[in-house]
Amino acid sequence: MPDALIFTESEQAFLQELSRLKVDYMIVGLAAAALQGAPAVTQDIDLWFKDIGDQRIRAALERVGGIYVPSTAATPPLFAGKNVALFDIVLRMDGLRSFDQELRDTTIVRIGKARVRVLPLARIIASKKASNREKDRLVLPVLEDALATLKRARSRRSRSRRPH
Repeated sequence: MPDALIFTESEQAFLQELSRLKVDYMIVGLAAAALQGAPAVTQDIDLWFKDIGDQRIRAALERVGGIYVPSTAATPPLFAGKNVALFDIVLRMDGLRSFDQELRDTTIVRIGKARVRVLPLARIIASKKASNREKDRLVLPVLEDALATLKRARSRRSRSRRPH
């Protein structure tokens, strides 16, 4: 697992507050892939929330000096403030099941003191295939190779634990 401490203390504090307040969310996109070991680079951390209107999100933002900026005709909703500038709000994920169904299959990753839910690599790949954007098509071979490598490593570990 890669070093999850690539997040600043303030960013970790926001994730910790979301977790402490029991907000239903998960990290998705390339950041989620990188947290699972894929050699991916991204400029933001995509967060998919069950309910962006959940007041606990605003409470977590207040605790770390951030604010919620609702969508306008020209812009999607976003978080503002230096401690949350890295985070983007995802309103929907192409090619996936409902939020609740995907949440049940998330992977847990520790980021600082927070335990966060991360969309599994196979589901990230499914979403990127469904979105079919050029930038997603370009990263798919890297993600698919990372998934195959992780599966082989898991298979070797499980075989080594079996009695001979």
